[in-house]
Amino acid sequence: MKNRVKFAVIGAGSVSFCPATVTDILLNESFGSLGEAEIYLMDIKADALEVSRAFCEAMAARLNKKPLIQASTDLARAVEGADFVITAIEVDRYHYWSQDFHIPRRYGFRQIYGENGGPGGMFHTLRNLPPMLEIARAVERYSPGAWLINYTNPEAKLVEGLSKLSGVRCVGLCHGDQIGVRQLALFLQMPQERIGTASVGMNHFGWFTRIWDKTTGEDLYPRLREQERKADGLALWDEYALSRLMLRIYGLWPYPGANHIGEYFAWSDAYLASASLQFYFDPASGRPWESKNPPEFVYCLSKDLAGRELFPERGPGGKDPSYTSVFNADSRAAVPSGEYGVLIAEAIFFDKAAEIGAVNMPNRGFAPGLPEGMVLEMPAVADGKGIHPKRCDALPTAVASMIATQGAIHSLLVEAYAEQSRNKLLQAVLLDPTVSGYNNAVAMIDEMCERQKEILPPLYW
Repeated sequence: MKNRVKFAVIGAGSVSFCPATVTDILLNESFGSLGEAEIYLMDIKADALEVSRAFCEAMAARLNKKPLIQASTDLARAVEGADFVITAIEVDRYHYWSQDFHIPRRYGFRQIYGENGGPGGMFHTLRNLPPMLEIARAVERYSPGAWLINYTNPEAKLVEGLSKLSGVRCVGLCHGDQIGVRQLALFLQMPQERIGTASVGMNHFGWFTRIWDKTTGEDLYPRLREQERKADGLALWDEYALSRLMLRIYGLWPYPGANHIGEYFAWSDAYLASASLQFYFDPASGRPWESKNPPEFVYCLSKDLAGRELFPERGPGGKDPSYTSVFNADSRAAVPSGEYGVLIAEAIFFDKAAEIGAVNMPNRGFAPGLPEGMVLEMPAVADGKGIHPKRCDALPTAVASMIATQGAIHSLLVEAYAEQSRNKLLQAVLLDPTVSGYNNAVAMIDEMCERQKEILPPLYW
């Protein structure tokens, strides 16, 4: 075993994942026992990189840790000799996400959210696939054999692109299954630590095929169905109404929540009250994309708008708009994040087998009834030999069919990128369940390609 480890954190300005990842590394006792641990931060924005570096140094000092912390805007230097390359990247996140949401809906597509599914998710993929492939090729050249651990969305589509267009060892990670277990605990009225689960599906469209009481072995699905029927029908509508309905229809609980699972079919919009408020602006007076001042993102009606003030003192909803407040080592709790990335790295580096709740990797016979080679979200075991998805239960025919459709869309998107083909993209759009018509699909593609031409790969008819 080596006595040194190097983590390259790409997208070190990420508010969601960089502080969590670095804190997890610093708190990990196994990595802390090594002779040398290096955390190399990389971001394309130098100002964000410096904020991130200052956070890492301050958190290390607070925890009395002494890793080698370096930072650079140079990708090659960051990944050279790395054991693990952790990615969480976005460019002008809400500017483009608001377009992903609004423009397809303007053309009649019944999509919500627009991050991972629907036409919005397709353009999100096409924006992030080129830089992800650039990172993968740098890993192949400067740190062959390293694991690329990805948090960037659209998770499943990007990992599928990497698996088909590069040779890098890659896994995609998300905490959606953990959100799902917390939901089960809420309805079952029992500690989540007692709930055992088996799951399979797609990122942001996962399904618990079995749930049981770890103490008694009892099948908890009968109790869940009974509890769901007893629960107030309107309580936490945005988060649970759609999941509750799908439990009644398909017999299984989906995760992580309405915004995400609802991206993969058209009728979900009736069960997300905040859909009409997401990225709200007045079209008569607002010009958010021309002004580069994107409208505020509303994820959940009950959480984001509850107690909102008419005249807030600081930012929308009274929230602190300061970017640097997230990277404050003094105020941030020094506790494990619950994300799987560093746990997987520990398992691989030290050959310590670890159960992983969900990984996004190609289906190589692990999930019966789902497309071979499609990137699915499955439980796994990680150890010194790598990451090994577990054999999964079969899903109901209707659910498996919805996932299989998305698998075809994934393949077409990868082909659209590789062939620079708007026609292949059109095929994917027309296959999507939210489609509104051929003419609208063509017009939507043309407008999106024009609005996002600075960041999209070249695509031609």
